Amino acid sequence: MKTLSEDLIQDLIERTRQTLNATEILKQEPFNLLNWKPAPERWSVLECIEHLNLYGDFYLPEIARRIRESQKPAEPYFKPGLLGDYFAKSMLPREKLNKMKTFADKNPNASDLTIDSMDRFISQQKELLVLLNKSRSVSLSKTKTAISISKLITLRLGDTFRVVIYHNQRHLVQANKVLNLQAQPEVVKA
Repeated sequence: MKTLSEDLIQDLIERTRQTLNATEILKQEPFNLLNWKPAPERWSVLECIEHLNLYGDFYLPEIARRIRESQKPAEPYFKPGLLGDYFAKSMLPREKLNKMKTFADKNPNASDLTIDSMDRFISQQKELLVLLNKSRSVSLSKTKTAISISKLITLRLGDTFRVVIYHNQRHLVQANKVLNLQAQPEVVKA
């Protein structure tokens, strides 16, 4: 389904601002709560955020380069690609998050993390806002980006933004669930 390119960009900017604001609020929590894990195989708040940093390390430079090199002018409408639309929709947060396998190089479990992970993610969100604004000058449909799981598959720039931003929202929901678990009296804090 076609969407006005400007409407898509505005929606993604708003989602990114919400993520940025929520992360700045999360950062105010005591470090021991941010580092607490409900179980050894589950992620702490900091691990959720570091997972997003690892993806941002790939996608932000990739998006920036593709915008910089694009020769395709902006178009009034964006039409998602079949694969990109599927990936984006699978990342959207839901009431009950469906489990997804994390690639080993993007799995922060058992990492020795500091509050720097939060600062890095906040910085990445600010960079994402700049890239969204820059994307107004290029085609969201004809400008293509590589994806982190295979250099052979490309997505439309608009879809790549959707995947990254929805993925950020998804794991922020997860991080808040971890934080809320700590408030439950039956949870024993280590």
